[in-house]
Amino acid sequence: MLIFAVTGMGGIGKTALAVEAAHRARAEGWFPGGTLFVDLRGYDDDPVTADQAVLALLDALGVRDRDLPPTTERQYDAYRALLAERHDRMLLILDNASDPSQYVPLLPGTDRHRVLITSRDRPDALPVRLIDLETLDPGDSVALVARALHDTDERDDRPAREPDALRELTRLCGHLPLALQIAAGMLRRRRHRDIASVVTEIRDAGDTTAALDHGSPGADLYGRSLVLRPVLETSYRRLPPDQARLLRLLCLAPGAEIGTEAVAALADLTTESALSLLENLAATHLVVPVRGGNGTAAAVRWRLHDLVRGFGASVVAGETRLREEGESARERVLDFYWRQARAADDRLRWLPGMEEPERFGKRGQALAWLDGERAGLVAAVEWGREKRYADTVVALAASLGEYLAWRRYFDDWITVAEAAREAARLTGDGMGEAMAWDYLGLALKEAGRIEEAIDAHTQARDLCQAAGDRHREASAWNNLGITLRVADRVEEAIDALTRARDLFHPTGDRHREASAWNNLGTALRMADRVKEAIDAHTRARDLFHPTGDRHREATAWNNLGIALRKAGRMEEAIEAYGKSLQLRRDFEDWYGEGRTLHNLAVSHKGAHRFTEARAAYLQAAEAFTRANAPDRAAQARASAAELPD
Repeated sequence: MLIFAVTGMGGIGKTALAVEAAHRARAEGWFPGGTLFVDLRGYDDDPVTADQAVLALLDALGVRDRDLPPTTERQYDAYRALLAERHDRMLLILDNASDPSQYVPLLPGTDRHRVLITSRDRPDALPVRLIDLETLDPGDSVALVARALHDTDERDDRPAREPDALRELTRLCGHLPLALQIAAGMLRRRRHRDIASVVTEIRDAGDTTAALDHGSPGADLYGRSLVLRPVLETSYRRLPPDQARLLRLLCLAPGAEIGTEAVAALADLTTESALSLLENLAATHLVVPVRGGNGTAAAVRWRLHDLVRGFGASVVAGETRLREEGESARERVLDFYWRQARAADDRLRWLPGMEEPERFGKRGQALAWLDGERAGLVAAVEWGREKRYADTVVALAASLGEYLAWRRYFDDWITVAEAAREAARLTGDGMGEAMAWDYLGLALKEAGRIEEAIDAHTQARDLCQAAGDRHREASAWNNLGITLRVADRVEEAIDALTRARDLFHPTGDRHREASAWNNLGTALRMADRVKEAIDAHTRARDLFHPTGDRHREATAWNNLGIALRKAGRMEEAIEAYGKSLQLRRDFEDWYGEGRTLHNLAVSHKGAHRFTEARAAYLQAAEAFTRANAPDRAAQARASAAELPD
């Protein structure tokens, strides 16, 4: 006997799939004995028991009234005997089961027939072939709503007229078939209104379930009410208290996904306890596991459907005790994120001679953790607009700058810096605000918003000057100088970078002094003061080397090569680029490697070494592609194509 179970969250379309499969199987002649269907109503207040279901099945098989055995035991015997006697294969659909006790007694005692169970819960204890349903792809969601409208009225051209609004509507519905069905019904009823009106209504409500349920058109083809919230409520109310608590807290977590360790912090549990509860929630399809890289508990990530998240957040908001529980949970996970991000940042900034960070043994491990939690980290920083979390958010933001710059996530960096700035203002943290302004300026510069970046660095400089913090003032001058140089305000840039260099020198911070020298060299080269530029980059290189910062030493070598090339010292420039590449490749700095390879190609081209130039351009294109810089990659390929044979 083969038993199949179609499982998935409420509203995913399990019954519809089972019924459609039965119709198609019948048309193909797979089940000449016919189909039996029982709705077990497993998630209703009064679910159908197996004893009640067997009566319905016997009735469908023609056993009723005086032919019905008087006792439950004999009724089961009669049911199994009838199935055993039937030589033509039958399909038994046991729909909407919430517990094995509802369907195990109904399983045929023969291998001849097939059983299809639908449930929101995975029957992991039974030898059942599972078919887990997921939400629709965005394109399929759009097609479903468009087809529903067209089938009702082929003149309904709203999907064609409003493709963007339709895509947004399906996104707000979480691509859940039940929600899409309700939305389609609303649009059919409001045939003289556009799709954007429903989108606006949902956004204004701030709760998709409330907006859709309010406009629900009634019932579906099976006579079931087209409503969302009761479906989610029944799943939630059946959970044991510890699982219900964890689900509520997960609905408050930042980001679309969250790691197991972060869940443990959120719920104040050990990782093992959190993992056990998460796996139980995953069996009910209220939480979706996202497979991690190494298969360990810490690597597994967890995702909630948007409608489940919205429902859980509304449950928390409706009760004072749950709100207080939620605030404490948010505080714990924010503190966890800050501690982990700080440890990762320590590893990214680590140089030989420094104390070894405890949490991350290798740079790659720190980057992997930050990559996995990036969405949650950025979302958590937004909590800084609430005073309770502001101090921790400022500290968290400071720990993310190096990473976001390294990965070139400039939009996220802007978001983080702006949130940190507001959080620092909220608590009166002047130096925290200065740090945030400085980071914001760096991110804005990389995003091409140069004038805004100059304003941001100026704000940071003024705050540092007012506080008398000369070291941070020097950093602000340095960053301001870089941005002024990008804006072609070269003389102002030279003045700012000279100021930064002179402020760093008496502090003994040779690392940042080297950075100021390097940036000053670039500005001097732009001002055609090439000899001074070569001297500045050489000084930067020599200062970086003893600090052990091979990455920034590579940048100094690259910039030195540019200055040497401008001075006509082509062979020395090529040698400098080679030194830069050797150092860059140890860090997987694809963007920096692409820039150096591009510069190397230009030098080879200037020396009429076209074969070497072409190879360097193509390598630069590959590096830029890996760095998510497609425009630069395209430029490099175009330059390679333009070279003579």
